[in-house]
Amino acid sequence: MAGEREGGRPKHAHLPDLHLRLRSELGRIDHELHALLAAMDRLQGLLDAVVAISREVELPGVLDRIVSTAMDLVGARYGALGVLSESGERLEQFITAGLSEQERDALSGTDLPHGLGVLGHLIHNPQPLRIDDIPAHPSSAGFPPGHPRMRTLLGVAISVRGEIYGDLYLSERRDGEPFDVQDENVVIALASAAGIAIENARLFQRVRVAAEQFQRRLLPTLPDLHPYTAAAIYRPAAKPSQLGGDWYDAIPLPDNVVAVVIGDVVGHDLQAAAAMASTRNMLRALLFDRGNPPGAVLARLDRTLQAITSNPVTTTTLARIEPEGPGWRLHWSSAGHVPPLLITPDSRAEYLFGEPGLPLGVDPDQPRPDHSRLLPPGATVVFFTDGLIEHPARSIDESLDALVDLATLSAALPLQEFVQALADHHPSDGHDDMAILALRTPPA
Repeated sequence: MAGEREGGRPKHAHLPDLHLRLRSELGRIDHELHALLAAMDRLQGLLDAVVAISREVELPGVLDRIVSTAMDLVGARYGALGVLSESGERLEQFITAGLSEQERDALSGTDLPHGLGVLGHLIHNPQPLRIDDIPAHPSSAGFPPGHPRMRTLLGVAISVRGEIYGDLYLSERRDGEPFDVQDENVVIALASAAGIAIENARLFQRVRVAAEQFQRRLLPTLPDLHPYTAAAIYRPAAKPSQLGGDWYDAIPLPDNVVAVVIGDVVGHDLQAAAAMASTRNMLRALLFDRGNPPGAVLARLDRTLQAITSNPVTTTTLARIEPEGPGWRLHWSSAGHVPPLLITPDSRAEYLFGEPGLPLGVDPDQPRPDHSRLLPPGATVVFFTDGLIEHPARSIDESLDALVDLATLSAALPLQEFVQALADHHPSDGHDDMAILALRTPPA
């Protein structure tokens, strides 16, 4: 019929071919879109991993984070990071992840790998390594008894400042497939970020050690305070590279009298540390005038600091212990500081609350109240800074109660072990530095 044929072919005969081509092209576009979305997801995962690693500042945390994030990025069941010895010939540390409790128990009697077999191959040939069948690899040395079966491996070296620090090993993709070139590329990128994170952690550690050493050099070694016994301890804040303003001091005076001071300069920087040193030294000079009670000494110190320094606000407690009858008399004055804790020989504890007065550096014309308490023989007085008790999840009263429980539990220990126990098991969150000085009166 007319109009049904065109050049001898039925009308619209080319439409099926066009539909097939369109389907094929749409399928190709759909495949490429899925591949692009997968690449974007992997890139986002890599960026998230780099951020997560960079947030860690403690080296053990950095190493653990590197292994776990690498496993997540490529979907690996097992992961490990081997840290090389100084010679670079063997592994001296091996961090693992992914092992079940049963698998760890099965390996409990096995030495950690030192870098033989395919692990050693990567040590001596620090190029990315992908293995689809570990037992068939020429360098394979087999697995120790109890080791989980592993067939595939992806290994990448981690370098720090141009030197190989260690090797990152991944094994067994969860989907059962061998590792591919995309897995290799993303782990190589992670290894570059890992090297930077490791170097940063090392720098933080060096800065923290230097800051802590500097802080400790500013604090005195307690002298012989006979007939009293005393012990002190200082702990820096958990946050790295912070200098603190906490300090303590004890000075023996004539006639079996001893002066004790504990204080905290506001701030966590070099200025706070310098202010702590100047305040402590000025107070030492003023303490040799035995005629003045602690409140008068603090008032004079406050006026002196105001006149010749620009020191930050400082809280402190100054105490003097002297013989009285069969026991001992404690005189003290506080400049906005937490109260001392008294522990009697029968392990009863109470805080020596009293009007605290204003911190140093606020108003030197305000009066400084003095307080007094008779101490029995064998009593322990604990002076401490608020870093020992401050916790954002607890009220101060709750923390003070927790410290009482801890102190009474540890009261029978020798004094140095006693202050160590308080510092080790403190009720604070560790965000601030802490100082503790405990003084014990002679026994009856």
